[in-house]
Amino acid sequence: MKPYRYIIFLLVFVCTHGIQAQNLRQAEKDFDAGNFEKALQTFKVLVKKSPSNPSYNYYYGACCYETGNVVEAIPYLEKSAKRNYINAFRYLGKAYYDQYRFDEAVDCYEQHISLAEDKKRNTEAAEAELSQVHKAALMYKSVEDVAVIDSFVVAKENFLNAYRLSKETGKLTQQDRTITYETEMGNQQILSQPNEEGTYQLYTRNKLINGWSEPVAVNSLNDLGNVNYPFLMGDGITFYFSSDGDGSLGGYDIFVTRYDSEDNAFLRPNNIGMPFNSFANDYMLVIDELNELGWFASDRNQPSDSVCIYVFVPNNQKVVLDYDSTSPQVLHNAATLKSIQSTWRDADNVRAGKQRLTAMMYQKGNEQKKADFHFIVDDTAIYTTLNDFRSKEARDTFQQLLQKKKDYDALSKELEKQRSAYVQGNTGKRQQLAGSITDLEGRTKQLYEEIDELTERIRNIEISQKH
Repeated sequence: MKPYRYIIFLLVFVCTHGIQAQNLRQAEKDFDAGNFEKALQTFKVLVKKSPSNPSYNYYYGACCYETGNVVEAIPYLEKSAKRNYINAFRYLGKAYYDQYRFDEAVDCYEQHISLAEDKKRNTEAAEAELSQVHKAALMYKSVEDVAVIDSFVVAKENFLNAYRLSKETGKLTQQDRTITYETEMGNQQILSQPNEEGTYQLYTRNKLINGWSEPVAVNSLNDLGNVNYPFLMGDGITFYFSSDGDGSLGGYDIFVTRYDSEDNAFLRPNNIGMPFNSFANDYMLVIDELNELGWFASDRNQPSDSVCIYVFVPNNQKVVLDYDSTSPQVLHNAATLKSIQSTWRDADNVRAGKQRLTAMMYQKGNEQKKADFHFIVDDTAIYTTLNDFRSKEARDTFQQLLQKKKDYDALSKELEKQRSAYVQGNTGKRQQLAGSITDLEGRTKQLYEEIDELTERIRNIEISQKH
């Protein structure tokens, strides 16, 4: 009986390994065809059975990366790279790049290119990616120190509805991906339209007596891939737009240029860098000079149908974080906007900006005269009456919020009145007012913080009602 048992064992062994080899070949075909989800399942089983196999570690790590799980990918790619698996270095470079670990990404790409050249393999794609890493690394060393005071997620299809701009800023309209900017005077428009190849380009047109002139292409900018999301500053010279062409970190990036009236063209545009731009799509930067607030949209860390709106306080001049003295975690948070609170280094600047934003959010424009109020929940919902609230708790809390806002406004007016009297008063009068002003400052600050807390609580309650 022993010879028969040996034969049976041998047959099972051969069949098992035959099936495994067949699965491996199919998984490699799926990987090469871009079917990463399907290949992932096979390589997950294989790497579990053979955890030291460099090929399995590479394929599993690469599948994780391609399916969006970058953090999971890194240890497997690192293990494969330690065994000098050539393609593992390239994917590990990609993963480090996505994690803003640029120095390590450069090392990986250089190692990949060196090993590939030794094997006489084509390295053009890897060299182009390395150039992109160098570009991002340079930006990372000059992250702008800007206070981002709020962010909220809205539907991508009508994201401009979330922008709250003064009339002096001009007018923005959206129709699908076509964005039109119209100057405050209403005499000129800059708009985006797809050309015959489907590439979005910028055009200008002027107001005529009976309509608008024919669109004229902005040729000095239309060689940058898709060019969209136009905004012209009040000086009529400074121009912001977004492009996914050369100079972009990935997807759309925000660029700035200036108009040269002598040449009747825009100057060479510059990428405005981090934190405004990321590896995702970043676009539609608008600066409301009257209210000293800036707005831009980004789909970083968002599902395909959503976009995050960021509101910031524009700097009069660009101020960058010191790369050498800023802690790595603070720098990373500031560059990625993973936590907007990490940008709140100037408390007075943030407080004043939030006050201006609150005023804009609750301002009743002509188009909102029938609304009792204007409250933006942290999604696409904008409430205008008490009946809009789903939760009784949120409705009651909102009424508390309204009362606190009234109290805050009254205290702010009194504080301003006493500060004015203090400036104009003599020494005795100033001594008399000093204590009162200090008390009012403390009370207004406390009320402002309470308003912030109530607003956040209301939003959380209403959002929880939707799930």
